[in-house]
Amino acid sequence: MKHRLFLFDLDDTLLDFRASEHLSFQHTMQALGLSTLPDGFFSQYQANNVALWRAFELGEVTKDFLKVERFRMTFLAHKLDLDPEQASDTYMASLANTVVLLDGARQVCAALAAVGEVGIITNGVEHIQNQRIASSGLKDYISFVATSEACGHAKPDVRFFEYAAQMARPFTKDQAIIIGDRLDADILGANRYGIDSCWFNPERLANTSQAVPTFEVAALHQIPAMLQVPGA
Repeated sequence: MKHRLFLFDLDDTLLDFRASEHLSFQHTMQALGLSTLPDGFFSQYQANNVALWRAFELGEVTKDFLKVERFRMTFLAHKLDLDPEQASDTYMASLANTVVLLDGARQVCAALAAVGEVGIITNGVEHIQNQRIASSGLKDYISFVATSEACGHAKPDVRFFEYAAQMARPFTKDQAIIIGDRLDADILGANRYGIDSCWFNPERLANTSQAVPTFEVAALHQIPAMLQVPGA
């Protein structure tokens, strides 16, 4: 095997963000006194959230703005007189403690940590992501966590990957690989930085983007054997 540095995206690669997001959103609305959600309410929030994250990755909005604006837009669309800042604070606190592992996450991290270094690369909020990793039981396998918040640049910006590389043990680019679910952030970022990538594609979606993954898997347990990890 040639890879010694394994850079994992966190949400929807190791952790089931969709499950955590839904649970945290429900908890937040209940805390605000909204026990019954209007039709399409959560879907509206998700659409707003995705659009704002895309804008953040393009450098068009700040993360602090994003965290509140996604709720303000959703409340406005449904004509609800609720406090978006309170919603944001409640949601972020809940998200930090609502962790669902994807199948095979612990096993793949343990296998790769035994033969090299595992790092996390995430556009998420730093203190929230660190808390989620601690709650997940993956912390013992992870050498470092690189966040866009600490870096000042987000995936797929090359500067983010340069920042993450500085946190790792010495390596050459041919020894590194990025593993993530998003073509536009993880795989495109790997292409731009000049290292291998593995697209985690459990839904077996077609790749219609310009990003070119080196490998592709539908399940995390496939990764050690694909990378020729001894004993896999």
